[in-house]
Amino acid sequence: MHPYLYVILIAYLSVTGFRYLLDYLNLSYLKKHGSIIPPEFEGQIDRELLIRTQNYSIERIRFGFVSSLFNHAVILIFLFGGLLDIYNSLISSLNLPFILSGLVFFLILIYAESLLSIPFSLYNTFKIEKKYGFNTMTPGLWITDGIKSLIISTILMGVLIVIGFYLVQQSPGLWWLWIWCFFLAFSIFMMYISPYVIEPLFHKFTPIVDENLESGIRDLMQKAGIRVSRVFQMDASKRTKHTNAYFTGIGKVKRIVLFDTLIEKMDRDEILSVLAHEAGHWKRMHILKQLFLIEGISLVVMYIAFRIIQGDYLLDLFAIKNGTFFAKLVILSFIGSIAAFPFSPLLPYLSRRYENEADRFSYELTHSTDGMIRALVKLSKDNLSNLHPHPLYVVFHYSHPPVLERIRSIEGLLVGK
Repeated sequence: MHPYLYVILIAYLSVTGFRYLLDYLNLSYLKKHGSIIPPEFEGQIDRELLIRTQNYSIERIRFGFVSSLFNHAVILIFLFGGLLDIYNSLISSLNLPFILSGLVFFLILIYAESLLSIPFSLYNTFKIEKKYGFNTMTPGLWITDGIKSLIISTILMGVLIVIGFYLVQQSPGLWWLWIWCFFLAFSIFMMYISPYVIEPLFHKFTPIVDENLESGIRDLMQKAGIRVSRVFQMDASKRTKHTNAYFTGIGKVKRIVLFDTLIEKMDRDEILSVLAHEAGHWKRMHILKQLFLIEGISLVVMYIAFRIIQGDYLLDLFAIKNGTFFAKLVILSFIGSIAAFPFSPLLPYLSRRYENEADRFSYELTHSTDGMIRALVKLSKDNLSNLHPHPLYVVFHYSHPPVLERIRSIEGLLVGK
């Protein structure tokens, strides 16, 4: 084995080990503090529910450990055990045209990954989620959703792969730039059509029944300066008891979607506070800022990938005999995931910051903290959220501030008024 390959392997194992250390710290922290009822939840949560919340978090952490251990083992065997070389040679032996060869190469990998994930998806859905009262999906619906997802992912990934490799073939010196432009346009296009084409394949969207609630939502959005085309409720309860609400649409006109589970469990003021928070994301242009940041990083990454992939040292490093562009991409993505790990807290940090800004906007729009605090307490109770995550785990994994931190920040808005 090449000496540099040992360096890559050690780096990968170090990153993996650090991730497991984060899980261990989070688990230990939860066991130590999980039995403590925070003052913000006094009278809202009893000892039995707290223990249930703790057990749910522990079980999910352990499940995540086992599933990720399996994934890492597959990756190591595939890359370091010679399977990539065998697979690459097999695809090369078909003597297919470049674009078709790339399509077959990556679609088979996608199908293999989907197949290997089935046992873990089944266990998570019908064992863990059902045990704690979240899953309402039938096996038949799970199969139907899986088939739909596979067909959609095949179509979408097929389009990306075919056009991507077409650009590589047609513009050997600038494909990195054209692919970046195409991926950006495709992402924006999907944000437009997904609510109208893809989401209805899985969920039923109907106009909200409560006219008083709809009127309150429209008044609130008008106050925020957001035009709303329709307000829908989604039949999320067919699959889960988790709650959520979100906006869709790019531009000035938005669609608002409420899970039917959210409407069932929250009162009018709580729902309006949640939607005021979501309005804050749009008014503070958080989506646009994240898009610019991610696409800026992607452009730099695409250029670096272009420079690295010019040579054959990646193939020599992993002893790939029949060198192909596709094998280079697999190896480069693996090494890139290791190199990117030190920067992984950046996006979660920005996301947590944006969440705090949206909470402040909700307060400024509604002139009240009660509705948002009650909503956060209910969301935490209903979703059995971990009330005591380890601070370092939060840095790497939390896109939202921990609920206690959010509640205390919102309470601080009144103090700083």
